[in-house]
Amino acid sequence: MPKPTKIIMLADMESFYASVEVAKNPTLRGKPVAVCGDPQKRHGIVLAATKEAKAYGIKTGLRAWECVDLCPGIILVRPHMRDYLAASLKITDILSGFTDRLFPYSIDEQFLDMTGCERLFGSPEEMAGLIIKKIWGEIGIRCRVGIGENPLQAKMACDRFAKKNKAGFFRLSYQNYAQHTWPLPIRDLFGVGARMERNFFNIGVRTIGQLARLPKEDLRFRWGVNGEVLWLNAQGIDYSTISPLEEAEDTRRGTSHSITLPRDYRFEKEIEVVLLEITEEVCRRARSWGKAGRVVHVYCRGADFDLPTGFSRQVSIPEPTALTMDVYDYVLKLFYAHWNRQPVRALGVGLAGLFDLQKIQLSLIGQREKKMALSKAMDSIRSRFGAASLFRSSSLTRGGMLFDRATKIGGHEA
Repeated sequence: MPKPTKIIMLADMESFYASVEVAKNPTLRGKPVAVCGDPQKRHGIVLAATKEAKAYGIKTGLRAWECVDLCPGIILVRPHMRDYLAASLKITDILSGFTDRLFPYSIDEQFLDMTGCERLFGSPEEMAGLIIKKIWGEIGIRCRVGIGENPLQAKMACDRFAKKNKAGFFRLSYQNYAQHTWPLPIRDLFGVGARMERNFFNIGVRTIGQLARLPKEDLRFRWGVNGEVLWLNAQGIDYSTISPLEEAEDTRRGTSHSITLPRDYRFEKEIEVVLLEITEEVCRRARSWGKAGRVVHVYCRGADFDLPTGFSRQVSIPEPTALTMDVYDYVLKLFYAHWNRQPVRALGVGLAGLFDLQKIQLSLIGQREKKMALSKAMDSIRSRFGAASLFRSSSLTRGGMLFDRATKIGGHEA
């Protein structure tokens, strides 16, 4: 068993988008508030809800009309992504005052390595209390903190216990991990989704403890590396580390971009336009980092929210590339290999296995060097004059989303 030598925390903001809206408009405090998009364009999916709204059964993913049915007095607020990004940056600034070993996990979650900070801030519980108090005092957002001896324990402590704890924090360790987590249902283990839950049910595993008691080798035989990782998660073992922000920025493993569509996309040509626009954005981002990738990933979610369908698949390609049309060829092959021909409501593309462009011997076949130079010139124009200043003609067709998203952040109004 690894020795308990670290103090790792996960700071998670409560109902982040809704909390930012309430902090901006204190008259909303104590009222049922849900942040969702434009119902007229079927963007009316709940992104966040206050605890008062959650008391009526309102949760992330519900549609706007369902919220009104559950709570006639619900206050629906459009998302303002620019405000959420600004609040997230402020939170990062606050947390960096506690440690430089900080890793943003999402827009509202950040890992901190507080090892060795006891003389400055006290015990781990006292540190967590200070973080919660400072974020509330400066931004008006409630924060929950999970404490562990590795990132996994901190995540489990935050998601499964701190959110239900009045103090707002909870601590797990190698000593008490089994006591607190093993009785939990298997779906509560980090990394277990609906499909893996069904797989575990099929072999009689209902709780985290039952998984932890199985031989690791059996799980690896059934599900490969993923099976072994889940077994380690059940034991509370995680060998990952938290690096300073500067180091994290230099170790990018990939880039991805996804979009929730404003309506059901049924026709191939419309879907292909969106996939091309997303691929363009992913490749532009990789080029801005001076990178090219060897792994192409495609994500698709079906239109039926009551019976979720879709896929997430990836493929390795022969040569690293950041050229849009090169990547797009593989995107289309992956999509059509796994699409069930049913309407879709979300699409995503990723590029991983990144290499430095300067270290890659560019092939002269197909004039790839000229294509890369042209792509960078196009990137420069878009950077100066906006994403819609230079575009492919396909974006003018009915399925195109470029102009709708050009003034938005994260797919929502800024």
